[in-house]
Amino acid sequence: MQVDFYQLSRDPVDRVLPAIAAKVLAGGGRLLVVAAAHDMRAAISAGLWESDPASFLAHDHVDSPLAAAQPILLSDRCEAINGGRFIALADGQWRDAALGFDRAFYFFDGQTIDGARQSWRALKARDDVEPRFWRQEGARWLQGP
Repeated sequence: MQVDFYQLSRDPVDRVLPAIAAKVLAGGGRLLVVAAAHDMRAAISAGLWESDPASFLAHDHVDSPLAAAQPILLSDRCEAINGGRFIALADGQWRDAALGFDRAFYFFDGQTIDGARQSWRALKARDDVEPRFWRQEGARWLQGP
């Protein structure tokens, strides 16, 4: 499985995540977005609405009546009731349950960098995980150290 580490240095997760979500949907996938804080999930929801007015990124919260039908589901736990095989850990907290997905996107910032470093070391030591690191350079994302 692949885990993409995204170091947020310029833009917050609610501005970065919509581009990744759009790529997942374009490839026919479904995405589970996990963040413990309700406020963060609300900001991500707003970002998904506002990312591209021409193409709405359909989503909802895990407690909605139609949660299982949503291509993007926002939740506080790693349960993909929408059938998602992609997971975005949006709050800088690694959850081992993410290893049960096909691909994970792990977003962290300066406040959560220590946890990201620990997670990188632990995942790098595994044979069944391919961690990749992404950093912002201006408006672009570059892979590497």
